[in-house]
Amino acid sequence: MKKQCRARTRLLLRIERFATRLALSCLLTALLLSSTFVAAEQSGTSSSAILRISGKIEHPMVLRAADLQRLPHKRVTVTDDKGARVTYEGALVVDLLRSAGAPLGRRLRGAQMKSYVRVDASDGYQVIFALPEFDRDFTDRLILLADKRDGQPLLAPEGPFRIIVPAEKRHARWVREVIDLDVEQAR
Repeated sequence: MKKQCRARTRLLLRIERFATRLALSCLLTALLLSSTFVAAEQSGTSSSAILRISGKIEHPMVLRAADLQRLPHKRVTVTDDKGARVTYEGALVVDLLRSAGAPLGRRLRGAQMKSYVRVDASDGYQVIFALPEFDRDFTDRLILLADKRDGQPLLAPEGPFRIIVPAEKRHARWVREVIDLDVEQAR
């Protein structure tokens, strides 16, 4: 009986040591990953930066910075919120929405006219655009998802992605640190 108790005690001690080592290993891994993420965020060049396109679309998408860099880019020169002339480069949001299967062009009619795009930033900031604001059948306005400013990648706290609306006088919808374009429909 005493031998069984000792064996059981040794087994419990081994299990406890193993669980402690496992917990420490998980903690160290989490710390290393978080410090790598924080360093990438602080440098503004996170290769893990992603953009989600979600909601009432045919093909929800997750795009990485490299995916967006391969898309055709437009360039716009605008006056920023500090009065300086700057040039932004990026993909047209309408092209991203079209790739995701948003109802654009001839499909944007009737009940689809209640569709909107909610742009989410990493800090929780959100803005709304009516879906027709992106569609070339409705407007000549360009709305850009910029990934470069004056030829350089966008850095925090502005990037890695930013909505640029050149035709708007106020920059309230020029969303910084964009993480999601969510297509929804008003009731």
